[in-house]
Amino acid sequence: MDLIDVTSARHLGGHRLWLRFEDGVEGEVDLSRSLRGPVFEPLRDPAFFAKFFIDLGTVNWPNGADFAQQALYRRVKAAARTRTGEAKPRRRSSRARRGARAV
Repeated sequence: MDLIDVTSARHLGGHRLWLRFEDGVEGEVDLSRSLRGPVFEPLRDPAFFAKFFIDLGTVNWPNGADFAQQALYRRVKAAARTRTGEAKPRRRSSRARRGARAV
């Protein structure tokens, strides 16, 4: 997947952002469940989370935390599919992917 840069962002409260990408895709993403690990610890505070900025095509924070633009793009696209009722591709179970059969 090519890198599609974030061109603008707006804080919507809590841990939610509205993002626009260079290809015109835009939408909301809730990052509250992604704030795990030491680098994301400060972002759990909504006041600190709101201090984001865009640099090198993605969302960054003063402590060095960032999210890959590909991951943000996928989330925005998935949220748009959910809102429009568009079907998501079905995932095969890990057993089906391995071709394993229960004995």
